[in-house]
Amino acid sequence: MFIEEIKQARNTKRNFKQTFDLIISLKNMDLKKPENRIKTEVVLPKGLGKTQKVCVIADALLPYVKDIENVIVIRKDQLERMGKKEAKRIASEAANFVAEPSLMPLVGKYMGQTLAPKNKMPKPIPPTLTNIKPFLERYLNLIKIVLKESPVIQVPLGNEDMSDEDIGENAEAVMNAIKTVLPKGTDQIRAVIIKTSMGKPIKVSKW
Repeated sequence: MFIEEIKQARNTKRNFKQTFDLIISLKNMDLKKPENRIKTEVVLPKGLGKTQKVCVIADALLPYVKDIENVIVIRKDQLERMGKKEAKRIASEAANFVAEPSLMPLVGKYMGQTLAPKNKMPKPIPPTLTNIKPFLERYLNLIKIVLKESPVIQVPLGNEDMSDEDIGENAEAVMNAIKTVLPKGTDQIRAVIIKTSMGKPIKVSKW
């Protein structure tokens, strides 16, 4: 699925590494109704072709997270001294955030104004978790999808260094997630497009 469209989209060459995007136009979506304001997450099975970072806000779990790659660690004492400038810097560096449940009130107090508008408020780390590394690795390839004011969803699928097959597998994962959360499924999809950063939109015939 999507392979022919991905090949067509790849024809546009630029002197920088382009990103592949999936654009889904929706119909019959009254966004004034809360049930139509979609918010979901997708783990891209083939990643984004680049390294994302996840921020862990931790206290008791510090010994278990400090040596994991691509993880930004915020200690409790650092959180309590967090200013807006530092919060914005970390919010720009980390794609996703997780936190120990006991620290969530402090996160809201010191970082909430920065993270909430970016849809980056942390997910609580399950208190019964015995191995945190796989849990964090999931967030390295996770993207968030939010539908608020416009009936259009646009998400990254990866970059030009990735194979057509890998981009296609990521596209299928996103489509499956969207079809699951739409109140009326595929009946509410108007069009699906794949394009590169500076390329022309390629319409997908089947989804």
